[in-house]
Amino acid sequence: MVLFYKGLWYNNSMKKIGLLGATGSIGTQTLTILREFQHLRLSFLSAHRQTDRLSELVAEFRPDFVIVTDPDAYSQVGRLDVPVYGPDDYISAIEQSDADILINAIVGTSGLLPTVKWIEWGRTLALANKESLVSAGELVTNLRQQSGAQIVPIDSEHSAIWQSLQGNDPKSVHKIILTASGGAFRDHTKQEITGLPAKAALKHPNWSMGQKITIDSATLVNKGLEVMEAKWLFDLREDQIEVLIHRESIIHSMVEYVDGAIMAQLGVPDMKLPILYALEHPKRLATSWPKLDWSQIPTLHFEKPDTERFPGLALAYEAMRKGGTMPLVFNVANEVYVEEYLKDKITFYGITDRIAQAMADHEVMQQPSVADLLALEAQLRQQLKETS
Repeated sequence: MVLFYKGLWYNNSMKKIGLLGATGSIGTQTLTILREFQHLRLSFLSAHRQTDRLSELVAEFRPDFVIVTDPDAYSQVGRLDVPVYGPDDYISAIEQSDADILINAIVGTSGLLPTVKWIEWGRTLALANKESLVSAGELVTNLRQQSGAQIVPIDSEHSAIWQSLQGNDPKSVHKIILTASGGAFRDHTKQEITGLPAKAALKHPNWSMGQKITIDSATLVNKGLEVMEAKWLFDLREDQIEVLIHRESIIHSMVEYVDGAIMAQLGVPDMKLPILYALEHPKRLATSWPKLDWSQIPTLHFEKPDTERFPGLALAYEAMRKGGTMPLVFNVANEVYVEEYLKDKITFYGITDRIAQAMADHEVMQQPSVADLLALEAQLRQQLKETS
């Protein structure tokens, strides 16, 4: 059925959504979208440790089943009105689901396995778990080519690049420009940053996000992860990916073409727009969310990132150049040491100092398999925790 809604025509055919990471920032904003657009139906959802709202979400969205990925939380989940799958059997459950598209919003390397499996099955993946492409970009890209699966980005920066590529030949791209807010410490000196605790780094000036990604924004590690993700999403060389600090977060990223033309996607800092575009592209649906008011934005600022104050970005480029298992080491080390920083066990610069050491200690394996990556991830996590 075709309906006229809020000034636009759109096809009202039901679309079924699988949502991994329903209780995180991306997940909760996805649920907000599903509340507004009734033709988007929740096929299944997952939570990790935050299981207290599961019964409420089941009652509201009536998914076919629920997943709890943390073993302890799974063992303590009470009775729900739908089947509940745990960390050992949820992959087979999602394989049998009728979801048209999977949103992978799991945080960290635990999102790798569902990404690989969904791609192997030739299905459409809306990817918010950047670690999947960071840790296994070559492998996932090869699987996508073999299966014919589609990967659509949810990160605001990668969505902006994707939108700016529409209608143009990818071969005519000169470079892409990923914008970065600069994070909570963008106006601090290195000496000031050294003594600041995690609670200060969690005060992001522009975005409301989860704890880990907010710390990653402060270190610029998040932008480094996005650089590596962009390489695989858009088939780019390292020298075609530039990062600029843009503190207003109005321009979400840009594409510069060989003739000098630059296409950019702009909007208010709101993750619901890239989520909805991933679900509905190439259609654009009218929304009730705030729109950009240019009269309130007198100027836009841009500056090059300072890799002395924020060495995480340079380390990411180094990991990308070395390839193989090195991006996984970069990513896992960051996860371990961000957790330590959040517990105030190490300093802000302790994160990137320890990432650099983990990379220096690692002997790169090229073209690792999924099994290789998962085994290395478990080994690394144990080793790094023991030495932290």
